[in-house]
Amino acid sequence: MRLRVAVWGRDAPQGTVLVLPGRTEAIEKYGRTCRALHDRGFATAVIDWRGQGLSDRLHADPALGHVHRFADYQKDVAAMLALVRALDLPVPVFLLAHSMGGAIGLRALVAGLDVRAAVFSSPMWDIRIARRMRPVAWTLSTLARPFGLGHVLAPGQSPVSYLLEGTFGSNTLTSDPAMWDYMCRQVRADPRLGLGGPSLAWLNEALRENRRLRSLPSPPVPAITFAAGDEAIVTPEAIRDRMARWPRGRLVEVPGARHEVLMETPARQQMIFDAIAAHFTAPT
Repeated sequence: MRLRVAVWGRDAPQGTVLVLPGRTEAIEKYGRTCRALHDRGFATAVIDWRGQGLSDRLHADPALGHVHRFADYQKDVAAMLALVRALDLPVPVFLLAHSMGGAIGLRALVAGLDVRAAVFSSPMWDIRIARRMRPVAWTLSTLARPFGLGHVLAPGQSPVSYLLEGTFGSNTLTSDPAMWDYMCRQVRADPRLGLGGPSLAWLNEALRENRRLRSLPSPPVPAITFAAGDEAIVTPEAIRDRMARWPRGRLVEVPGARHEVLMETPARQQMIFDAIAAHFTAPT
């Protein structure tokens, strides 16, 4: 499995931030995030997860969001951390995890990932599925594998990148038109950076991982979670529940923000990145 990682700011004085993106995302989408962190003194390392971006795909259909086991993402985290160490990037090391990356990052912290502090952005600690459809999602995704249908696109999902099909007016990612255009231009310039909907196997793995994580205690790492006030992709209640039982955790709800809180309006970005820098540099 060949994975792609990008590194910025190897001479940064404040340490290195491991950036764990969400499902469908590629490194390029975090260019401005990394610049904002670098302006505040941090180096960054960002990964293209297996099956997306320019890392190796897991299925013959490159548009399918697929993974064999959710635990496989932990191998990607380990490879990323090994690269950061091999490159002798600045210490201490911090974590910034968005959406699906939030589930992967929480699992890594529980398993002992050695970071000084963590930040989560709209973490996928549960997927937002209508109550009446949740049993259907569980049943279909669970039965898919025994019948050899794990690679089938989940019902209601599109094989085309959301950034190529959607419009700003109806998008669930950002309320900032400039950031929406930024995301869309990247995928139009190189469609390999986009990804369609998830497979039934990915859906089942994600549901199972969310269920497993709910039963685990919060790790002893200082953490801030930014939750979007206008969230339509992950479940806000799961975020509030987790942060209510994180002894060294703090929840910041961002009114009016959509799922991509790191890629919101300039004023919101300023507030969030200043808060991240203050959190990472606070005495432990």
